[in-house]
Amino acid sequence: MARARRVVVKIGSSSLTTAAGGLDADRVDALVDVLAKAKEGGGGAAREIVLVSSGAIATGLAPLGLPRRPRDLARQQAAASVGQGLLVARYTASFARYGIRVGQVLLTSDDVSRRAHYRNAYRTLEQLISMGALPIVNENDTVATDEIRFGDNDRLAALVAHLVHADLLVLLSDVDGLYDGDPRSPGSSLIEEITGPADLEGVSIGSAGRSGVGTGGMVTKVDAARIATGAGVPVVLTSAIHAADALAGRVTGTYFHRTGKRSADRLLWLAHASTPRGGLRLDAGAVRAVTERGGSLLPAGVTAVEGDFVAGDPVDLLDESGHPVARGLVNFDARELPRLLGRSTHDLAAELGPAYEREIIHRDALVVL
Repeated sequence: MARARRVVVKIGSSSLTTAAGGLDADRVDALVDVLAKAKEGGGGAAREIVLVSSGAIATGLAPLGLPRRPRDLARQQAAASVGQGLLVARYTASFARYGIRVGQVLLTSDDVSRRAHYRNAYRTLEQLISMGALPIVNENDTVATDEIRFGDNDRLAALVAHLVHADLLVLLSDVDGLYDGDPRSPGSSLIEEITGPADLEGVSIGSAGRSGVGTGGMVTKVDAARIATGAGVPVVLTSAIHAADALAGRVTGTYFHRTGKRSADRLLWLAHASTPRGGLRLDAGAVRAVTERGGSLLPAGVTAVEGDFVAGDPVDLLDESGHPVARGLVNFDARELPRLLGRSTHDLAAELGPAYEREIIHRDALVVL
């Protein structure tokens, strides 16, 4: 933790707002004090900080006269539209006390599961960091629909940590770590370290820590830790009041050890951030080719097409029983595929032209689930 040079920090809505939903300026300033000190190297080496901040919808509730977070998407988007500007304005003013500029980056899952969009997101964040600015990332709640939402900023933070090649992910909450039961119940104990999935067996995660203004809970935080550590990024889960301890490398909260190595950039996003627009049912041979031999998906191995999608959309690859075994970005529209199924690419090229002598999904755009 102390040696981590590039750190992604995620803060939840409940740690930034009042119970009524308004932005708590004192809480924002307290967080900024910690992040600015870490960025400038107070007490150690200077850090590169990327902040993933929830709070847009929660911040917009009070100005719009909404007593609680609305359930319908349209009013959530309206609240986000009002709240995002207020949230970033507050961060801008607070970081300006330290002479630190901030840059706003709003993402949807569609922005980073497609190749060109992914490169653009990476370049923007990398350029901001290299110019000394502090990126503030949030889901683009004002335009994101159910089909292109990350769902929670814990998962977004894990994916951003992978995107920017972070050395550490710090998840800040209103709970000071992962407990072996409900932290509000007597007898529950803090789990200081998680070395792998086996350590979570028998742990009742539930939804402890969820507030009335946020969307997350302990389940989403553990899932985010699983995604990040599986991609080679260790995670610290602790409360916002212990942020300074986490960034200084002092023992606090729960430390999740990395469990895997860094994977190909877009594949992690494809697996965890994309929503399939349809499915392709495969025969047994195609399932083995995709999952065991690392092959591309060819028309000969597809037996059926499900859903309505266009070229470039993510689709699930299903085995003969309908279980998803992989996901990939398809090269053809759903309406084109039925006449291609079960045929060789050579025959298709001879009949339909050279554009059809290619994979339905290339192995570089495919991830095994």
